Amino acid sequence: MARILVVGNGDLISADCRVVLEAKGYQLIFCSELSAAVGVILEDPPDLLIVERGFKGDSDLRLVKVAGSCLQKAFMPILLVVHDSMLPLDWSLFPVDDILRIPFSPEVLLTRLQLAESRMVRLFDNNPLSKLPGNTSIIKAITRVLDSGDRYGVCYVDIDNFKPYNDRYGFSQGDEVILMVARLIVNTVEEIARDGSFVGHVGGDDFVFVVKRDMVDQVCRKILSNFSVVRNIFISPEDLKVGAFIGQDRLGRDTKFELLSISIAVVCTEDNNFKHYGEVSASASQLKSFVKKKSGNNYMIDRRGSYHPVSIPRSDNKDHS
Repeated sequence: MARILVVGNGDLISADCRVVLEAKGYQLIFCSELSAAVGVILEDPPDLLIVERGFKGDSDLRLVKVAGSCLQKAFMPILLVVHDSMLPLDWSLFPVDDILRIPFSPEVLLTRLQLAESRMVRLFDNNPLSKLPGNTSIIKAITRVLDSGDRYGVCYVDIDNFKPYNDRYGFSQGDEVILMVARLIVNTVEEIARDGSFVGHVGGDDFVFVVKRDMVDQVCRKILSNFSVVRNIFISPEDLKVGAFIGQDRLGRDTKFELLSISIAVVCTEDNNFKHYGEVSASASQLKSFVKKKSGNNYMIDRRGSYHPVSIPRSDNKDHS
């Protein structure tokens, strides 16, 4: 049950609105004093906050700032209730998520709250660096294609030798590589296989994209080909000359690493061979251990438990760049 803290005068939320919200499962908490509202936010934070503009002078602004600093509910949606005469406002001073213009109907209030909750879920799920959907959305996307019964390829992307690259070139440049790969994947999927597709960011240097089965080979080849073109921008001339660099392995030992490359493990959802997204992830994990052993940019397809490596043209391999 989502808890809504309503701060303002007693009739801010009409009786009709209360009935509709409570029927939808919302729990309403009303406060007409700043100290009481601050106490609720600090001691038992609500899921959403509705605050009246001009509430007891500048108490509305002070309360919004308190809510914004709440560590337990950092993504708490805040709705500001305003009269038309109060607009426009300096939104840099009011970091709220939406406004409710008086008067508002129960239907409008319910819609605004549901939109705010939906937006919060998306923002919380999105990867903070790439802004791509995160793990919750990835699970939903895989579940969707499994339930559809259609033929899809769930493609797991991994940047090879990324940790030692990060150690050598620094986290800032490592982030640039991650963003570059994210753009490559999104642009390629948009160009070739937009219908029914999905791109998500697991975290770090791991991505997932989902495309229809007959588009898998074309998309994978295009991603690897494009990566081989732009990769050298992020590698020093000295390392390019020798085709490798020295970094430390996970035990802290100096080790020679090949330059950056991409490995893609493709799990096909054919003939209902998977019933749960966890089975897809487990299959992909096994497949990645095989494809990452191959030198250069590669992808490998798993068809019903049988691994089928796909050779990439020499111009696509990092050791022939």
